[in-house]
Amino acid sequence: MAKCPKCGRRLTIFDWRPNCPGCGVNLVYYGREERLMNEADAAEAEHAHLQKKLDRLKASFVGSPLTIVRIILSVLPIAALMLPLCKVAFNGPFIEETAKNINAIGIYNLVSSIDFGALFTMTGSSIVGSAFVAYAVALISILLSLVIVIVSLVLLTMACGPKGNVRNITLNCLDIALAVVSVIFFNKFATDIHGVFPEFVTGSVQYGAYVYIGTLVLLLAINIIIAKKGVAVKYKQCYVGGIPIEEYFEMLDKGVPHEEIRQEMYKRRTAPKHRKKKKKSTHNKIIIKLHLKADAAFCCLVRLSGDNKRPNVYEKYTFGLGFAYQSP
Repeated sequence: MAKCPKCGRRLTIFDWRPNCPGCGVNLVYYGREERLMNEADAAEAEHAHLQKKLDRLKASFVGSPLTIVRIILSVLPIAALMLPLCKVAFNGPFIEETAKNINAIGIYNLVSSIDFGALFTMTGSSIVGSAFVAYAVALISILLSLVIVIVSLVLLTMACGPKGNVRNITLNCLDIALAVVSVIFFNKFATDIHGVFPEFVTGSVQYGAYVYIGTLVLLLAINIIIAKKGVAVKYKQCYVGGIPIEEYFEMLDKGVPHEEIRQEMYKRRTAPKHRKKKKKSTHNKIIIKLHLKADAAFCCLVRLSGDNKRPNVYEKYTFGLGFAYQSP
């Protein structure tokens, strides 16, 4: 059975009124303000966690000049894949000589139209089996390398996280290894297929593959430099009820009662804010001194003239400041 949250009295099915029959408290609205304050504190704490992630995200891209260079170097491998990666030429008695340069777009078209059943059959051949095994390894390696490049670009958003540097360097090393494996096995494919059909099929690695590997090496180098120098993350100060978020979590870890935390929040919110007094500029000080000297000179002239119409107080001669000089 339900109990009254204030007095602890057991409530029966006949206690249908909104007020407790024992203490008279409204059961619907009792503790509502406290619950709303707890929800507000939880929302501010969640915002503090999110703000730290946003600060790290910002630092990952524009935290230093090196991170800006890293963004450019992360895009260069994708651009390098648009260059000719390899070249395959066909020639024969009844076949017109055809030479074709293959880049990332050509690899996509090749994969989308390839007959994997025929490829597996060719890998089992005793004549061209080793050549097509090397061809399959080269193709799979370059595809995996491309996927890792795209994943690395996306994971730059977490580059300033706890394991960001280790993750970036590991992915770069794996990417370089796959690219090198692809080049090695394509050369093996070209050599083996040329040994079987010396006058019909030739293949070679083009400059785009080496440019691609070079951009990956540059990306690895910039990630190592950033890992050594580090990127300073500027965290925005967040508060919970006027208490800095670090101090608030420290109070919770120490087991400080919520009543004391509420009192501390109230003190900090109602504390008068000390405003810094603006210092008068040097220009204003010079003007005030000039006005004082002018007023003093005027008083001396009034004394020398023997004007007795103002025996006690000289005429207020202001120059915009309103100073009054009394006679000695």
